[in-house]
Amino acid sequence: MADPEKGTETETAVAPTAEPVTPAAPATPADPATPAAPTAPATPAAPATPAAPATPAAPAAEEDGSEEEMEEVEEEEGGERKELVDKLMRDPQVLAALQTKLRRFLGTPSGYISSLPLSVKRRIKALKKLQLQYTDLEADFYKEVHALEVKYDKMHQALYEKRRLVVNSEYEPNDDECDFPSDEEEEEDKGLSKDMEEKAKIDEKEDPKVHAFDENTKGIPEFWLTIFKNVDLLAEMVQDYDEPILKHLTDIQLKFHDEPMGFTLEFHFSDNEFFTNNVLTKHYEMKCVPDKDDPFGFEGPEIFKCKGCTIDWKKGKNVTVKTIKKKQKHKSRGAVRIVTKTVQNDSFFNFFNPPPVPEDPDEDMDEDTQALLTADFEIGHYIRERIVPRAVLFYTGEALDDEDFEEEEGEEGEEGDDEEEDDPDYDPTKDKAAKGQPPECKQQ
Repeated sequence: MADPEKGTETETAVAPTAEPVTPAAPATPADPATPAAPTAPATPAAPATPAAPATPAAPAAEEDGSEEEMEEVEEEEGGERKELVDKLMRDPQVLAALQTKLRRFLGTPSGYISSLPLSVKRRIKALKKLQLQYTDLEADFYKEVHALEVKYDKMHQALYEKRRLVVNSEYEPNDDECDFPSDEEEEEDKGLSKDMEEKAKIDEKEDPKVHAFDENTKGIPEFWLTIFKNVDLLAEMVQDYDEPILKHLTDIQLKFHDEPMGFTLEFHFSDNEFFTNNVLTKHYEMKCVPDKDDPFGFEGPEIFKCKGCTIDWKKGKNVTVKTIKKKQKHKSRGAVRIVTKTVQNDSFFNFFNPPPVPEDPDEDMDEDTQALLTADFEIGHYIRERIVPRAVLFYTGEALDDEDFEEEEGEEGEEGDDEEEDDPDYDPTKDKAAKGQPPECKQQ
């Protein structure tokens, strides 16, 4: 197009005219570079829209092998996409975002049921009604189980009472009552030399972890405190300043209730310098009725409410609170003063002051309160189902789950051994020689 100011001309494919024109036919491949003849520039009053420049056809030489090249490109792009996906799937933030989105689809109907004929849907309704009847029968079953627990609990109480007497040195069991085999007795039956016995006594004195009890010790000291320290669920709650108080814990008793269904845990303490209560209680209320809004979610009795008690702490002995001092500066005068505030302190005895449960079941509960109550219900249920009935086995450690034990370093089958064997430079004969073991003998 000619430049009206400079008076020069530039090459154009098609000359513009005052009227819109039909686009020119594409140039042939034989002469793609031939331009159209230049013409005078159009008047500015009515500029014409220039036609799209002609697109030259691909040379015939490039058509040969184009399919193979496209396949190679597609394979290369596919490999890059796979590498990118693998990299993204290893990114924790990407995975977290993906899981969050996938949760939205949990429980979402697939559309299969809604697509069924009305006659089939009608039969499904009949099955759901049968399922509801089964759920109601299941609730009655659990109610009878609870009644059976109450019946046998009366028999258990006699055993629990004798356990309490033995633990607190109020009763000394006779030989018949102590006739129970143990691993320690088997070792004693084998006989130990006097030198070994003396060495064992010395080791006990040198080891600070060994207790200071002897043959003159009465009962089983620190019975319940030892249980609390053995069970991770309870050990996490017990602070160092709680231990002197828990040494006074003489018994934990379980009481069942019928109306409303539930149970009470009674923590009995001997006289101590910390509080005046002899018994601290924790009451749990349970429900055994399917929820009207979600009847098929019923899985048996569940705790839904708990209530603690007031601890009458002696002056300066309340371990559930602590005082902190903060400086406050006056906004206008600039004077500084020290303010003492009382805040909650971590302690096992916060167990007796749980957060209140809303009376209205439809009232929403904040997440923190819900989390605290869930943990509280779990602890109460564990004490009822496991700790109280099997206390001596938790004291000895026999009732602890496998996950309660930590693996020590140097055990056989550790990952380090496998890594050595996978090492191409690893020589087992040198390794055995370093450990003082003879190399394997190869037979000829």
